[in-house]
Amino acid sequence: MSAAREVPALSARGLSIGYANEIVVEGIDFELPPGNTLALVGSNGSGKTTLLKTAASLLSPLSGEISVLGSRPGAFPARVAYLGQFQPSGFTLPLRAIDVVRMARFASLGLTRRAKPEDERIVREAMETMGVLDLADLSLRTLSGGQRQRIFIAQAMARGADLILLDEPASNLDSSSRETYRGVLREACASGRSAVIATHDVEEAAGCDYTMLLARKVVAFGRSEAVLTAATLLSTFGVVARPERGGILVLEHEHGHDCLDPEHEGP
Repeated sequence: MSAAREVPALSARGLSIGYANEIVVEGIDFELPPGNTLALVGSNGSGKTTLLKTAASLLSPLSGEISVLGSRPGAFPARVAYLGQFQPSGFTLPLRAIDVVRMARFASLGLTRRAKPEDERIVREAMETMGVLDLADLSLRTLSGGQRQRIFIAQAMARGADLILLDEPASNLDSSSRETYRGVLREACASGRSAVIATHDVEEAAGCDYTMLLARKVVAFGRSEAVLTAATLLSTFGVVARPERGGILVLEHEHGHDCLDPEHEGP
């Protein structure tokens, strides 16, 4: 394995994150090895989105260190893909679905290069794997929430990024589309790419290599099978977790959002 492959996809040391100098979570320490998936799990306001935005260079760390692909956040924009929890739907221009996915290639092309046949192949392949190639020429405004979500996931995948940051990507997806998305993510990581997924879904977290449980603090971090226990979930969600059909069912209390951020996107 090359030396570059040994660099963590994402790591933090003594990291404090938040908004307007108000801390949401502090003392974050972890490393995500390349080619692995990490689930950020917690209730609304627990810090999941805050950490994801910090990794995406949309927020600055308040203190401590965070490294993305071995460098500061934002150093390699073409190597990182970020999909926020909410995407704009009221576009001024009547963008087609394929136009939205093509935007993923802009970071690699820069301002002067034109798209090549290889770029178009990547775009169409991403749409096909997410089952939306048949929607390519339709206006995004005419599509359902689930269809739009699959298109935005295809956009994230078409970027060809080494690190994929996803905030509640399974929202608005039916069970079939959810399985498709998870399969696409598994294939991406099998090829050496890494992913961080913010979710409140314990089942989704169980399918990831690593899990970080957040409740405005780091409750636990480690391999998912070791972290996702009744005790740690109780500490995270503040409710009793009980087994159901071989899994764990969490009954979640209502929590506040990361209200310090006026443009907060969700958990």
